[in-house]
Amino acid sequence: MPEIISYRDLVCWQKSIDLVLLVYEITGKYPDDERFGLRAHTRKTAVSVPSNIAEGTRHKKPGYISRVTIGLGEHAELETQLIVGDRPGYVSKPDMSRFDRLATSVGQLTHGLLRSLDTGS
Repeated sequence: MPEIISYRDLVCWQKSIDLVLLVYEITGKYPDDERFGLRAHTRKTAVSVPSNIAEGTRHKKPGYISRVTIGLGEHAELETQLIVGDRPGYVSKPDMSRFDRLATSVGQLTHGLLRSLDTGS
């Protein structure tokens, strides 16, 4: 396994950046009247996931754990917001499927990071 030198080396951070780009693509198709509502809030939430993971690396272990935990909370909020966008038909089935796959991966990887921090490995 390669050595982790920077948060940029964390696969959960890398995939969460991919998730941000996907969210921007999906929400770009939302109606114009959602520009300052659901679209803006969903994008902000998406950016918060990798941001919290990155910020956590700059803290001592308890702060790192806290930031990763916050990132996981933002991840759950993001999933909820995409479901909200899906209900009125703003999200196509293929886009929702792509989102679900990537969001699941990001969640699993980030939970793995949290477990590794909690156990000290």
